[in-house]
Parts: sequence; C-alpha cells; structure tokens
Amino acid sequence: MTAPKAVGSDRAFRQPDALAVARWCAVQGWPVHPLAPGRKTPPANCQPCQEPAHSPADCPCPAAGRWCHGFHAATLDQDVLTAWWRVNPDFGTGVACGPAGLVVIDVDSHPSTVPARDRILPGIPIHENVNLDGLENGYHTLALLAALRQAPDPATDTETLRVRTPSGGLHIWYQEDAPRRFACSTGSSNGRALAWQVDVRAHGGYIVAPGTVTTAGTYTALPGARTPAPLPQWLSDELVRTGHLKDQPSTPSPSQPSVPDRGRAAVVAAGGGKRGAERVLDTVLQDVTDCATTPEGAGFTGKLNRAAYTMGGLVSAGHLTHTAAERLLLDAAHTARPSQDRQSSAVIRSGLAAGARQPLHVGKARG
Repeated sequence: MTAPKAVGSDRAFRQPDALAVARWCAVQGWPVHPLAPGRKTPPANCQPCQEPAHSPADCPCPAAGRWCHGFHAATLDQDVLTAWWRVNPDFGTGVACGPAGLVVIDVDSHPSTVPARDRILPGIPIHENVNLDGLENGYHTLALLAALRQAPDPATDTETLRVRTPSGGLHIWYQEDAPRRFACSTGSSNGRALAWQVDVRAHGGYIVAPGTVTTAGTYTALPGARTPAPLPQWLSDELVRTGHLKDQPSTPSPSQPSVPDRGRAAVVAAGGGKRGAERVLDTVLQDVTDCATTPEGAGFTGKLNRAAYTMGGLVSAGHLTHTAAERLLLDAAHTARPSQDRQSSAVIRSGLAAGARQPLHVGKARG
C-alpha cells in the first residue's frame, strides 16, 4: 500500500494517543479517515487527485489504501489505519457519518447577527409579538425547537454521546433510524436547515471524533453515555420536515433562486441557449452550492476551482460572458461558504484564467 506523502506539521503540536482514538472508532463500526495535524479538516490529496477534472467517484486512491478525498476514503481496516498514522502520528480522527449510520446534531455558539424570523426555525413561523431578546446561538434555537415539540432538549440528553467542541459548541451523536437516511445541512443555509446555528452531519459528511486534539483544543466527551443512542422520533420527523431525508429535495427560500436557474439565464443572455452548455454550467455550479450542506470535508476549494476552470472554458468558447461567469461563481461560493468570500474570489480568478486558455466547445472532450 502506498500512502500520499507525509503531511508536515508543527512538531510542537502533539496528538496524544491519536491512533488509539482511530482504532476505538473503527471498533464501534464507524469508518475512519485522518484529519490534518492540529486541524479539523482532512490532509491534502495526492497530486493527481488535486487536478481540476478529478472526481472522487472515479478515484483509485481509496481502494489502494490512500487517504485522498477525506470521508470518501474512510475505512474500518485496522492495518490501513496503522499505516496512515505511521506516516503522521499527529493525524486527528474523522468519522464518516453516512457509512457509520450516524446523525450528529452540531450546535454552534458563534457571535452572529440573529437572522430574519423565518430563518430561525425554517418552516415554523415566529410571530412578531414573540420576544426574541436573549436568543444568541444554536443552543437557544435547538432548545426552542424542542420546547415547541414538547420534547427534551437534545443538548442535555445524557443518554447519548455528546462532545464539547473547542469553540464552545456541542456535537450530539445519534444512530440513524433505518431505513431513513439523512443528508447534511448547515443552520445558516437558505435551503435545507434544521435551525439557525444548528448543523446536521449525516450522509455526505463527517464529524470529528471525541478525543481528537486540534490547535484550538480538545473534542471532549461529556459525562453520560459513551455511544450514540437511537435518533429520537421527533428529531427524525423534524429532519424529514426540513428536507433532510436523503434524495428528498430541499425547498429554497422564494427570495433565493437556485444558482443553476441563474446559470441558465446567463447562458441564454450570452446568445447561446445551448442545452449542452446549460448542463455543464448546472453541474459545476451545483457541485459548489452543494458544499453548503457539508460544513467540512466537502472539498469546497477543489470544486470551486474546477467550476471556475470549466466556466473559463465556456467563456472562451463564447457560451457566456466573463462578467456573468464571475458573478455566478461568486454567488455559488458565497452560498456554500459565506465566510470565505476573499479566498473564493482568488480561486475564481485563477480558475477562470486557467480555463480560458482551453476553450470548452460543448460536446468535445476537455484536454
């Protein structure tokens, strides 16, 4: 088995008993993948996997025992885990939620402006007469949702695994209620969302394992159960109601048209109306906006770079204007990662410039 090159790390940082954490998770039946030393994101892919046109679905690296593509490479194989952590003992541990059958309620506690009332509990109207003074974070919105459903607050549920995050948030781990399979979301999304500042980690995402240490601190299991309890029925019903059932379409806000709709309009405005170009545009933009449902480990930068590269080729071939392409990409990037606008702009500029050197004539293979 050949692993990617060792990932460099600050040797002053130490990940204590990291392999033991990974092994314990695998014994629970939770497929594991490494996290970059001191961080909560996966280590870099090997060089071929960083190419713009590369797809995790067709990549031979996970089958060859490499860690490329984050949660796509997650495994229960103890020999593979040993090989990975031998390359870098300071790796952290990520758990692929979907293959593990996990639904993790990720409660944030970040200073932020409270959104409009229709975004606090999506799909549940909050009357103007209701006093929202003191509502500040995900702990409050989750407690409010539970109170409305006359259910216990999951944040206080000692019957399931709960993990305090270094930022003061909370991961509440549950076992998925088969045969239902749920998708990820972010609480700030204009589409699928459970509650403001309450994210959902499930199929298509991963969670940081308890015991993992980052430069910000340790992910610490709280007193109570050490393993996930079954997902409460009321929470399962809420996830269905809010569009989390896998393959169930989410319902964007009417004021936020989907990026692909704007993309089709841009192609037509450029004088094309070409169905092939529309399909290409839809696909690459949707790959970017879908990252909104996976706060970490979605390969956002790579997907944005591939989208910009592809759209640079469409611009060069005359399918849409540079201005329209840049605007569409900026909109999609902001939808997925609203806090990374500056970094996204740099990726977009670089990708458009590189793609423009190879015009993309729809229907022909891309070099």
